[in-house]
Amino acid sequence: MEGLVKKYQQRFRKVRGLMEEWEQLQSRLISQFSNASAIIERLKVIGDCNNYGNLKSVDGIVDAVVRKQLESLQTILFSMNKTLEEFRGVVLTIEKMYRDGRQLVKGGGGSNQLNAKQLWQRVGIKPCLADCLDGLMILHEMHQAEYLLKSSVVSALSALTLKPSSSDLGALQQLLIDQPNIPKEEVQVVFEIIFAEEIC
Repeated sequence: MEGLVKKYQQRFRKVRGLMEEWEQLQSRLISQFSNASAIIERLKVIGDCNNYGNLKSVDGIVDAVVRKQLESLQTILFSMNKTLEEFRGVVLTIEKMYRDGRQLVKGGGGSNQLNAKQLWQRVGIKPCLADCLDGLMILHEMHQAEYLLKSSVVSALSALTLKPSSSDLGALQQLLIDQPNIPKEEVQVVFEIIFAEEIC
C-alpha cells in the first residue's frame, strides 16, 4: 500500500511542475489578449481617413495601415491558439495521470484490485489512496474547466474583430484575468494532503 502511495506522490510532483507551466501560459495569454484587444480597438480609428490629416492625400494609405494591423492581429490570434494548445496539453497530461492512477488501484482488473477499505486505509500520516485519486480528479476538473473558459474567451475575441466594442473587450480581458483561474489555495490544499509527511 505504501508503495502505491509513493507512486501517486511521484505523479503529484509532476503535476506540481505543470502548475508552474500553467502560470507562465496564463501570463503569456493575458499579454497576447491585451495586444490583440489594442489592435481591435484602434481598427475603427485607423479605418477613418479623417484621422490621417495631411497623410490622407497619400494614395492607399488607409488600406495599407488597416491591412498591416489586420496582419498583426492575425499573427497574435494564431499565437493565442498555440498557447491554448499548450494549456490543453497540460489538461491532457493531468487527465492521463488520473486515468493511470485509477488503473493502478484497479490492478488491471485482476485479483489485485483493491477494495473500498484498502482505498481508505492510511499508513501513518501518509495520504490514503482515495485521497490521491480524489486529488488528481480535482486538479483535472479544475484545469479542464479553466481551459474551456479560456477557449471561449479567445473565440469571443475573434468574433469581436468584426464588431468591436471597448466594453466587451474590457469585460473579456477582466474575465481572463479574474475568473475562475485556478485558485492557488485550493491546489495547495490538495498538495498538503498528498505530501503531509514531508510538511511535518
